[in-house]
Amino acid sequence: MRIFHKKDGGIIQLVGKKKMQKWPLELPLIFVEWIRNNKLEEYGDAKVKREIENYLDEVMEHVAIPRFISVIKGDDEEETILALTRLEELSKKNIEMVKPIKTYLDELKEKKNKKIVELAEAISKNFQRDERKKLLAKKRKKTREMEKKFMEGKVSGEEYAKARKEYLELRES
Repeated sequence: MRIFHKKDGGIIQLVGKKKMQKWPLELPLIFVEWIRNNKLEEYGDAKVKREIENYLDEVMEHVAIPRFISVIKGDDEEETILALTRLEELSKKNIEMVKPIKTYLDELKEKKNKKIVELAEAISKNFQRDERKKLLAKKRKKTREMEKKFMEGKVSGEEYAKARKEYLELRES
């Protein structure tokens, strides 16, 4: 266990790195991203947040990424397929949880095993889908702002039409 002491006398306990070594491959990745995305803001104390961020970075550097690399560079293709299958399922549900492996997907696409290549490509497509969704949301927001300004008479019809056209073209592609 790793314990962090808050100013108000409270403590925060996180799982130790040694225990995480025994977890399945994807769990340390999930743990780190879940703490960062869901819990970190609840801790309140800025000093404790920094300490936890540093600890999470250590977990990524010393546990999660080395384990992932050892699996993808290892000779056991069944283990690689099993790990990628779990990561692919996770990427469908919450792409943020598998973000740290994004840089290693190209290496996996060059493997000889077709199943490994398929899984790596599926995860990559999930990343692309997520990026497209974010871009579409950004364009939608811009279009709504332009529509509001157009209705208020602050922008011309051509400017609004251009923003609307960009959004629609992206949505249709």
